Amino acid sequence: MRKKTEPQSAGKGIPEMEELKKIVLLIDSDNTQHSKLKPVIDRISTYGRIVVKKAYGDWKNPLLKNWEPLLKRLAIKAEQQFAYVVKKNATDMAMVIDAMDLLHSGMYDSFALVSSDSDFTPLAIRLRESGVYVFGVGEQKTAQSFRNACDNFIFLEYLPEDDGSDDDNAPPAPAVSVKEQNAAACTQSDMCGKNGIETIHELLRIAYEEYQDDNGYANISAAGSYLKRAKPDFNIKSYGYSKLPELLRAFPHKYKVIDYKGSGTVKIVAYKCL
Repeated sequence: MRKKTEPQSAGKGIPEMEELKKIVLLIDSDNTQHSKLKPVIDRISTYGRIVVKKAYGDWKNPLLKNWEPLLKRLAIKAEQQFAYVVKKNATDMAMVIDAMDLLHSGMYDSFALVSSDSDFTPLAIRLRESGVYVFGVGEQKTAQSFRNACDNFIFLEYLPEDDGSDDDNAPPAPAVSVKEQNAAACTQSDMCGKNGIETIHELLRIAYEEYQDDNGYANISAAGSYLKRAKPDFNIKSYGYSKLPELLRAFPHKYKVIDYKGSGTVKIVAYKCL
């Protein structure tokens, strides 16, 4: 059972992680902060696997000039939509048409609509009527009608800003041996920096907030699955550890780790963020 720890859901119950296998993420670039895209993907990934990522806009518009490098970095497909008439939003129509085409393919079990535009309320209602789970992602100014049309509405204000720590053009972390990495990992100062271990700490906290049980602990197995969805190139050995529990135990000031017996001979490892 999940325990929500921040006021960012304005919807109904959240399905268990394993129930959402194929999530569609559709982004209205005209009504979304590009600096929130990575945190949005991180958050939606806690509920399941995102298999479609599309952003809609007139990419020749100077107002969207900062989107291109971010879309490339996050592997989001850019859907070009020219503005045929001034002050008429063809982008919304393109996004709605694509959503219905994807819905009727019968391949997807959830849709995430990233926009603060209440014009997407009918789309959210139609998607829910078809039995798919609907996430809405937008600012607090979003009309109540759109919020209530979704199963779960996530407020952008409660998500962090993207600091570009996964950017290939960011300054690389200094090359160190595995032994040196482990030594650095055990210090209070977290010398690996934002391009290394700090990114993993941030994702582990997100996983903890979403997957913690009634006792305030999150299953490490669920957190590990989330890390691979949110950061596909994640490999624990890159940080100098053989297993995820080993990494968590190296930071006793950040995590409390416990082991307990599951069914049969299964041993379950769980953690709490401090």
